[in-house]
Amino acid sequence: KMNVIIMRRFLFPLCFIFCFGCHQGQSSTAQPLAKDYTLQHTQALAYCKAHKMNEDFYFLIDLSLHSGKNRFFVYDFKQEKNLYEKLVTHGSCDVKEPNPDKFEVAKYSNQANSHCSAKGKYKIGKRDYSSWGIKVKYWLQGLETSNNNAQKRVIVLHSWEAVADREIYPRYSPLSWGCPAVSNAFMQLLDTMLQESKKPVLLWIL
Repeated sequence: KMNVIIMRRFLFPLCFIFCFGCHQGQSSTAQPLAKDYTLQHTQALAYCKAHKMNEDFYFLIDLSLHSGKNRFFVYDFKQEKNLYEKLVTHGSCDVKEPNPDKFEVAKYSNQANSHCSAKGKYKIGKRDYSSWGIKVKYWLQGLETSNNNAQKRVIVLHSWEAVADREIYPRYSPLSWGCPAVSNAFMQLLDTMLQESKKPVLLWIL
């Protein structure tokens, strides 16, 4: 009987430690992982080489992410890392039909006056005057059937005072009329990079 009691006293702490360890392990693996854009980076570099675009860096925007989180990435091909990660707006997409979830989920359309974002690759074009932000905008030339009306829709890269320069999650960024709008401070960085680039820069919206 004494042996049974001793065994129970010995095994109980071991069981507790083991179960606690299992629980801790489950918690750690449940943490959300950062997205892997390796495939997109590889495809983007190949596209830039094939179309004589800038092979030093490109801009990647992932609108599947929460708008209060950084989802505009400036990726350096040579260093294989993001130089910058910042906030960017998506379109309200509420003209053609009601869009009650417009803050939570980005919707896409290539139609004129839809106020929607449009997926696909863009060539960043001419620098021009903007009435928004730091008064600078860049025209975007849609390179795919999903976004080839970008210039007709006046979908441009510009800044806006309402866009924060740091993550604001769980709050949402404001909505645009389809333009990828960024903070004034970030636009100043992008403007410098774009002016110094000797080749057109690729912007890819996922």
